[in-house]
Amino acid sequence: MNTHLKAETFGADTLMGAALAPLDWTRSAGLVVVFSLFIAAAAQFSIQIGPIPITGQSFAVLLTGALLGSRLGAAAVIAYLIEGAIGLPFFAPGGAPGIARFFGPTGGYLIAFPAAAFVTGAFAEHGWDKNYPQAVAAMAIGSVVIFLAGWAWYSVLMNTAPVAAFQIAVLPYLPGDVIKIALAAAVLPTGWALLKRKASGN
Repeated sequence: MNTHLKAETFGADTLMGAALAPLDWTRSAGLVVVFSLFIAAAAQFSIQIGPIPITGQSFAVLLTGALLGSRLGAAAVIAYLIEGAIGLPFFAPGGAPGIARFFGPTGGYLIAFPAAAFVTGAFAEHGWDKNYPQAVAAMAIGSVVIFLAGWAWYSVLMNTAPVAAFQIAVLPYLPGDVIKIALAAAVLPTGWALLKRKASGN
């Protein structure tokens, strides 16, 4: 059996897939590990402004999905969550350790991360990462997934009315999220332009 499976199996339509093609199992597994560590590193940038800190996690999760595609992106995020759940210091500082983090006020956001990466990656696989407005839109949709889950989880866990939960768990984080999406989306068309330039030999 040919161990070098077709590159499109692992998201050749994404920036990392195109840059590293052919993506066999070994390279794909390596990307999953590397990007799980990238998310862990981003989580350490944390500002506590309430029960839910501002962190770099969502930035890293959305960028991971866009760069790796739906399946590899979601796999990298799941790997990150497993690493944090078993007790590695990969979650944002200040919360409960290990798997207990999933049952705290930020649990909804964590649980939504793989879905957000998958959705963002799916849009990237359909070419939304090749121009800035569409890249922003793809990441904004992924961010909505995170916020909806985090909002609902916080409302239920804390027995808080939806409006009050929105004001605590969503509203303060929207300006920062806009900035994170703007920065992350800029990476994608820039990366494609550099890859195209390299391929053309210029």
